[in-house]
Amino acid sequence: MIKIKNLTKKFGHLTAVEDVSFEVQPGEVLGFLGPNGAGKSTTMKMITGFLAPTAGSIEVCGFDVSEKPIEAKKRIGYLPEGAPSYGEMTPVQFLEFITQVRQLSGQNKIDRNKEVIQQLHLDKVLNQSIETLSKGFKRRVGLAQAILHDPDVLILDEPTDGLDPNQKFEVRELIKSIAPDKVIIISTHILSEVDAICSRAIIIADGKVLVDDTPEGLRSKSSCDKMDDIFREITSGHIS
Repeated sequence: MIKIKNLTKKFGHLTAVEDVSFEVQPGEVLGFLGPNGAGKSTTMKMITGFLAPTAGSIEVCGFDVSEKPIEAKKRIGYLPEGAPSYGEMTPVQFLEFITQVRQLSGQNKIDRNKEVIQQLHLDKVLNQSIETLSKGFKRRVGLAQAILHDPDVLILDEPTDGLDPNQKFEVRELIKSIAPDKVIIISTHILSEVDAICSRAIIIADGKVLVDDTPEGLRSKSSCDKMDDIFREITSGHIS
């Protein structure tokens, strides 16, 4: 469903992403890991069409993101870093706006709204302005808009950031429940999240892919038991 070949992004003299290639298939939950400034968010923005690559190609469900951006974006749900939205809107107004953008109508629109509100427990804040919500609820509103149209591909940048432990558990269970027939890419700094929900992990640093493996495969490369220690070994170049 996602094919990335030789993807590069430069900002002037700075190379944020350099010659990155990978594919992601339906049913995979890919954890995208790396230190701050590694190129994770930049790569996600290129996959979703928010940034144009300097070089390379991206296909989503058979559509080239540069050549057929609308067809590709129809199939993508995207939660950007920080979960941006319109603060003056209420969640119910914002989700109504998203249903119009995504061209949902009739009973499907009613059913999808009801389902995501229940899944993300938004019923108590539906008529409260988004700017007054806690960070956790803002994140849940952002996740709701990403899954509202039931996309084939989900790109989630730090989906559990700002959530309390119970909320993190609920979001992880939601992701696992919808994963079997979707492609999901998750950027995270929370290494326990890789163990909890990811079937595969890509570690990126300085814009380059260092490791592409399963969580079990990562452990086999190291004598360490904890994912945090393995991550530090890989990013420091001690193992590859």
